[in-house]
Amino acid sequence: MADFFGSIWWFIVALGLLVAFHEFGHFWVARRMGVKVLRFSVGFGQALWSRNGKDGTEYVLAAIPLGGYVKMLDEREAPVASSELDGAFNRKPLGARAAIVAAGPIFNLVFTIAAFWLMFMVGVPEVRAVFDAPAGIAADAGMERGDQIVSVDGARTETLIQANIELLPFALDRKPVDVTVVDGSGISRDLTLRLDRLGDDFREEELLEFVGLDIWSPRVEPVVGGLVEGGAAEAAGLEAGDRVLQIGDTVIDDWQDLGVAIQAQAGDGRALAVEIDRAGERRLERIVPRRESPEQPFLIGIAPPELAASERATGERLFTVVRHGPVQSIGEALNETWRMTTATLGLMRRMVTGEASLSNLSGPISIAQFANDHAQAGFGRFLFFLAILSLSLAILNFLPIPLLDGGHLMYYFIEWIKGSPVSEQTQIVGQYIGLTALACLVTLTFYNDILRLLD
Repeated sequence: MADFFGSIWWFIVALGLLVAFHEFGHFWVARRMGVKVLRFSVGFGQALWSRNGKDGTEYVLAAIPLGGYVKMLDEREAPVASSELDGAFNRKPLGARAAIVAAGPIFNLVFTIAAFWLMFMVGVPEVRAVFDAPAGIAADAGMERGDQIVSVDGARTETLIQANIELLPFALDRKPVDVTVVDGSGISRDLTLRLDRLGDDFREEELLEFVGLDIWSPRVEPVVGGLVEGGAAEAAGLEAGDRVLQIGDTVIDDWQDLGVAIQAQAGDGRALAVEIDRAGERRLERIVPRRESPEQPFLIGIAPPELAASERATGERLFTVVRHGPVQSIGEALNETWRMTTATLGLMRRMVTGEASLSNLSGPISIAQFANDHAQAGFGRFLFFLAILSLSLAILNFLPIPLLDGGHLMYYFIEWIKGSPVSEQTQIVGQYIGLTALACLVTLTFYNDILRLLD
């Protein structure tokens, strides 16, 4: 329940902030162009709060936080007194009107860069692209356990997210790609991942799995490092240093296998047959796992051994906090904005051509969940989410779809070419087309959200 209300709250906070900034772009430029603004609204529907400013603008906070609008003085919507004609939007030159319309998504781009800049200043916890024992394509390329991908096709990849973003276009296009990896000793190697070998069943959301990569996790031997006082293992006679060989019919190779086997075979009051090795002697013990409540996992009361030095070193390489100074953060923010923009546009193009799945589209439900997850992960992660969402809003609004800013800019471009405005009839037809396109898009994103909830 806490996650549900948290998702709603952070969704409203994130979208409200970005919508306000978007509409402020229209408002600010309109005022600079001499256009009278009648209403500045964040949200649609019933007004929850409103105030009339000294500038003659009504400022509104409305009930439905899924957008907003700036209402300007315009003869096409209502009669305008002759004394106010200079402030009418429709009376402004083409360049001024285009600037006002373009200002919204441009302000979203500015917000994206600012959010990335602040994120790099504050610092954001990240996982590096350090991988476990490779398989398939990655193994054939010569990757080894503990290798970190530091560049893809010449593009630096400091984090796992960046490595995914750079690899995805080559995977979708089924093209080989050159990568540079660094091992635990700091030695770099240039390899080629044969992504042209990916099959027709490839799914972009499972990119690493299809390439044969899995995020590194420590390899812990199934050896008893310590015993919980009064626990089931101590009662059964286990000792520190015992190596667990088998639980029931399950052979145990590492510590993770041990936990999985216990949960799979345990039951209230059920004893497990646990085979151990103690100083070269095999012994069979019977242990009854315990749990604190029906919601808790079964435990036998043993602790893992200390990690080997090499495993600790690799674990330290896996996690990092990406942080830069004020000046360097400007360049990093611009680079990250460019990286995410090209990746988003590339993915959109491939969705249109059928090379990428439409399941990549997310709707309000997924956005709300992402907002809550990133907010819980810290301020730096939430800034990253805001930057990505703001960039998405900018790109969406630049699309040449009637009803969106990009649709209006398309009309202005036609007006510039032909020397006269687009006819009213054409604009009406365009509105119907745009409304249909947006309805289809919203329906698809909700469908994807529901499928994710059911998975």
